[in-house]
Amino acid sequence: MFDFTIVGGGPAGTSAAITSRVAGVNVLLLERGIIPRHKVCGEFLSAESLGLLYTLLSSEHKPLLKEAIRIAQTRIFLDGQTINTPVHPEAVSIARLDLDAALWASAQECGVNARQRVTVHNISGSGPFRIHTSDGDFESRAVVNASGRWSNLTADTSLSNGSAERWLGIKGHFSEPAPERSVDLYFFEGGYCGVQPVNLRRPGTEENRINACAMVKADVASTLMEVLNCHPQLKERSQNWRPLSNPISTSPLLFRIPMPDRGGILMAGDAAAFVDPFVGDGISLALRSGALAAQCLIPFFRKDISLQDAALAYRRIYQERLAHVFNASNMIRRALKLPRAIRRPMIYFVRTIPSLPKYLVKRTRGFAELDSLENSPNWNENPARGTREGMGVGFDQDSAND
Repeated sequence: MFDFTIVGGGPAGTSAAITSRVAGVNVLLLERGIIPRHKVCGEFLSAESLGLLYTLLSSEHKPLLKEAIRIAQTRIFLDGQTINTPVHPEAVSIARLDLDAALWASAQECGVNARQRVTVHNISGSGPFRIHTSDGDFESRAVVNASGRWSNLTADTSLSNGSAERWLGIKGHFSEPAPERSVDLYFFEGGYCGVQPVNLRRPGTEENRINACAMVKADVASTLMEVLNCHPQLKERSQNWRPLSNPISTSPLLFRIPMPDRGGILMAGDAAAFVDPFVGDGISLALRSGALAAQCLIPFFRKDISLQDAALAYRRIYQERLAHVFNASNMIRRALKLPRAIRRPMIYFVRTIPSLPKYLVKRTRGFAELDSLENSPNWNENPARGTREGMGVGFDQDSAND
């Protein structure tokens, strides 16, 4: 019997595991694959999650943040026009190979029972739960599903609420001479491609590395090279690129209304909902939702509230602090589908009012209050001095009893 079982070892799952383990909870973390591995991901971390990430990482892995590339601007290339928007506070770029490895190791170091290559077949019960896996059966007082948007535990929900359009995600790393420290979004009919510099903390890895990550309709392109040819400026830029990794892909990408809990199981990260990648808040939402789920469950583990009350608290806080990101991204996605003749004057309007792009960026970020990296104690001067107290999610424990 475990107090808490988390399915999925990505940012959402490890965030929930570390947050609860620091509070003294007996935690089982199950991952069906191997950590780390390449993921189809833009590898962009918005400032809102950096303070939380700093507290989650063990002292050995805190330098990951200090060494990360800072991203201070966004450039949007659409319909022959360019929109420049500052990113403030600065975001960072971290390869998923490095991020996932650091979070998994940090979870193990703080005492989480973390197991890889374990497939969860199904979960029965309503609390306590019985988790049926390839490594045997486990019992748990509470469960968080952080297994992603397309696991056997979330597939039926994704299918029943998804769009009829089939979207693909494709990613690859390349070498580019002197890449600029910006995230560049190239939009074209039927998709987009994001490009940004990224480091890889591996001996002998090449510098001047960039990540090219695209979301595209299946009938528009099926390979990364086809994507690069979909936008004239991106096609010209990519002529100087040299591949550093084999492209990877994932499909289908389906959008649905966020579902923070289901049958007493809390949902975190993409398992709760998949956000449009171009908003750049996917990893942040995963970290935040995982930590929030754990924080809402801690009073339950202390026998102060029921599991139902914990689930209600998580659902309410999720709606208050994270759900607006999905609403804003849906609005922008609909605007991008408008005919080009209508989009062009809209783009001109956005370019002539500098405060408008800043407002749109703000609407695609979770939480009203920023918990930026610069606000974390001594992160820049001495990362090893950080603590894991006050996990940075802005959670009011009394709200669990509302």
